[in-house]
Amino acid sequence: MPQQNNTLPLKACQDIIEQEITTSLNLKKRKPENLYAPVEYILSIGGKRIRPALVLLACNLFSDSFEHAIKPALALEVFHNFTLLHDDIMDKADMRRGNQTVHKKWDENIAILSGDAMSILAYDLLSQTKAEYLPAILSVFNQTALEVCDGQQYDMDFEGKQDVGIADYLNMIRLKTSVLIAGSLKIGAILGGANNDNANYLYDFGLNLGLSFQLQDDYLDVFGDEEKFGKSIGGDIVANKKTYLLLKAFELANSNQKQQLHTLVNAKNFNRDEKIQAVKNIYSELKVADQAKAMMEEYYLHSLSSLEAVSVDPSRKEELRKFAAKLMSRDY
Repeated sequence: MPQQNNTLPLKACQDIIEQEITTSLNLKKRKPENLYAPVEYILSIGGKRIRPALVLLACNLFSDSFEHAIKPALALEVFHNFTLLHDDIMDKADMRRGNQTVHKKWDENIAILSGDAMSILAYDLLSQTKAEYLPAILSVFNQTALEVCDGQQYDMDFEGKQDVGIADYLNMIRLKTSVLIAGSLKIGAILGGANNDNANYLYDFGLNLGLSFQLQDDYLDVFGDEEKFGKSIGGDIVANKKTYLLLKAFELANSNQKQQLHTLVNAKNFNRDEKIQAVKNIYSELKVADQAKAMMEEYYLHSLSSLEAVSVDPSRKEELRKFAAKLMSRDY
């Protein structure tokens, strides 16, 4: 059984990916410049490289050799950023990670084509996987990629629907957010030689952790500390996003509270601060914050239970335990 000191810390995995983005893709030398400069740009403006780092961590959970997992891990990072580039176009977003979005810095046509190129680059990186692992890896990658698209479409559909339920919302965030974390872990597990049970336990760990994290984001957008959060709170309320909090409020509200919520959501002209405070007041009356925190905790405990079920020496799982705890320990 490999010893604990042979396992990689998360930071080392992130550093490896950061270096590989520069050396493996060689984007500065690719032509035409207007196709590849936006790719280099979006990959260079930040991001914590969590998904590719999880590939390496999951691989290293079962094997001391992880070098063969670097290219597939990088494929997931390129794919993830490709989805962000196209999401920004669909959302008409001006900023990404504190910088101009690609379609604002260049234009929409360039952004669309650069995104297409990124999807192809992701598959090119994936094709460099060892032949013995490629069919299984490709199956997980393709399923994950399609589900992310499913989630984005549901998210857009919900903007024009009034009858969205909590189950619908949870399914949407599972697809849009969680499956990429889960898929990264499962791909890493397969590359590390894990059996099907262990690979699926890690997938469930990531899926439940992702759900808990997204619910926490919903909560913090309304009840977070602006100074620690790094942006103005209440953005989801202003945009009438169908978050868990809003959907739960409609579910629990009496007729008067429902009417108030409908009025606030449908208002065309409003004072931003007053709208946020009015919705928060209803949330407080209905104790939806407590409901959200309880559901966060439920998914988090499910994730830890799945990690616990992975049959490797417990010491090798410590880095993933720390990652989960850190992800869910934000108090702002």
